[in-house]
Amino acid sequence: MKRINYSIKFLCSLMLVAFTFVAFVSCQDDDAVEPNRNLSVDLTSATMRVGNDLVLTPIFSNYTSQQEYEWEVSDSSVIVISNVSRSYEATISAIGEGTATATIRTLDGNQQASTTIETTLVRETEVDLPESITAYTRATVTITPDFNPVDVPTRTYTWSSRQDGIVSIETNPETYEVEIQGLSVGTTELRLSSNDGEVVGTTTVTVEDENDGILKILAIGNSFSEDALEYYLYGLAEAANKEIVIGNLYIGGAQLSQHVENANSNAESYSYRKIDLSGNKTTTNNVSIATALANENWDYISLQQVSQNSGMYDTFVSDLPALYDYVNDRMNDDGVRYLLHQTWAYAQNSTHSGFPNYNSDQITMYEAIVNAYDMAQALIPTYAIVPSGTAIQNARTSYLGDNFNRDGYHLNEIGRYTAASTWFEILFNESVVGNSYMPDAFTPIDIEIAQNAAHEAVQMPKEITELTNYQNAGGDGVITNNVYVNFGNAASSSQWNNLDSFLEGATVPNLKYANGQFTGIELAVSSRFNGVNTNGESQTNTELNMPVDVSGNSFFGNSKAPFSGRLVETGVIILTGFEADDAYDFCFFGSRTATDNRETQYTVIGANTGSSAINTASNTDNLACISGIRPNSSGEITIEVTAGPNNTNSSGFFYINAMRISPQE
Repeated sequence: MKRINYSIKFLCSLMLVAFTFVAFVSCQDDDAVEPNRNLSVDLTSATMRVGNDLVLTPIFSNYTSQQEYEWEVSDSSVIVISNVSRSYEATISAIGEGTATATIRTLDGNQQASTTIETTLVRETEVDLPESITAYTRATVTITPDFNPVDVPTRTYTWSSRQDGIVSIETNPETYEVEIQGLSVGTTELRLSSNDGEVVGTTTVTVEDENDGILKILAIGNSFSEDALEYYLYGLAEAANKEIVIGNLYIGGAQLSQHVENANSNAESYSYRKIDLSGNKTTTNNVSIATALANENWDYISLQQVSQNSGMYDTFVSDLPALYDYVNDRMNDDGVRYLLHQTWAYAQNSTHSGFPNYNSDQITMYEAIVNAYDMAQALIPTYAIVPSGTAIQNARTSYLGDNFNRDGYHLNEIGRYTAASTWFEILFNESVVGNSYMPDAFTPIDIEIAQNAAHEAVQMPKEITELTNYQNAGGDGVITNNVYVNFGNAASSSQWNNLDSFLEGATVPNLKYANGQFTGIELAVSSRFNGVNTNGESQTNTELNMPVDVSGNSFFGNSKAPFSGRLVETGVIILTGFEADDAYDFCFFGSRTATDNRETQYTVIGANTGSSAINTASNTDNLACISGIRPNSSGEITIEVTAGPNNTNSSGFFYINAMRISPQE
């Protein structure tokens, strides 16, 4: 070889003399002669589990990109090549049990290297099924087997029923998930067996009559269906000896178009709240519409539009039928009844961004909602409209006035009771008036207003009925015993008056004593607070003897710097309706878990004025008390709440959780 190489170099020298440029290009040295190369693979043998992948890397000696290679396998029922990279790394996938080789070779066949691969198949050894399930006639339920220790079964299986005529079954041939259709009342054993007899699972299926006396309602909605269904409907049904199961598919602010998108994509986006026969409430996250539909043999399914669009018929036209079609296709039951849940108009002082859609006018919004739902019911086979919006509007004609919302649009506790009463009448087709269910936070007159407002709404769902019998709750305008006020819109006991909204114009129309009797004094917010804080101390030691939902919640303001885009230097509350110049004592409690100084000053102004301050940061024991305040000549007393002079918080946060008004001793 040396002599040949030397000869080549000598010839190149002669060529250089005659053809300088050509020789420079063609005969610079002997690199243009491709050497012999060796080829191997990083593994000569390997073992794999069926379903797994393995990467084989070829090893080249003096590799050049001028040479091309190819991979092949000896048995494609055992392994396959699923990918080859630019550098000829091969991804091997094991698809069957056995032994096979993977080989890389040059296209001319002069060089090759192989790896011998043995694959093993892991088979399931057991199948888990629920011990028992309940199905219903004219309804379906699904069982998904759990095969251990694999995700996908390797054996072939068959479902069978021991008793004929109880159920019919439809099997997914890949997963062996089975859909059970109840045919007749009875009990049978379902058996899932591998065809080789090695794996067997059983479950007992009890089929009950769908007409079982249990009313089952599912709402596909948002926080408005939460307000109407999740709090007081079960209690009303229980008091009337009715059995009910309540489901609510919840996404805050969800509109019909979002429900349609979630349905079509089978999105597991919902918080599924369910109240069972015993009144126990469970919440399951990441649930799809299809899953909730299959969870029970629902008697009623409710659909609704988001509140700000509820008075706009055009937003129903395409999305309501689309959602109905999706749901109805999966129910497969002619007995299901479809409801439209009519939402309510906002409070007149609402700051909701959707209120301008109705010129920020409550009656305009209410009338638009009534008209939109009235037209929308023709878009689907609607059994009934649940006129919650009309019920709330009826209740607003009582002495309670426009005090059915906790934030200007969501319902407060009496609002929730009113909406639930409306649902009760629609679902059970009987009057709610006189129902004995009265939660602790309510007075008998509150219950009467809510029940009568709901009853009148069901009777006349398209118009407002004035509750003329409930224009005045009584009281003589003189406080003769302790009056307790809770700020923070959380429900408390009937001994406390709840101011549900921090917005200007919010009222407690007639303050009551702990025994439920009325004073004739109205409390109103004349200058709003920033919002509600829920981080007050839960364990307190004061003479107010506050429950947790009083001490733990407050209205707050911020006197030094904007917070959430708003500067609230002073929150102002006015008491009106005093009929005498008697003197009163005021005590205030404020608390928010914190470490800095959040001193809050309370000033009470009538014919005379007094002030007191406490540091509300993590306060558990201290009250700010002011004695001997008399109403002014108009029968009014004003309370101003702001940051005290020692407040060191950069935002100037201040708080009011509770107040007691007492006749001066």
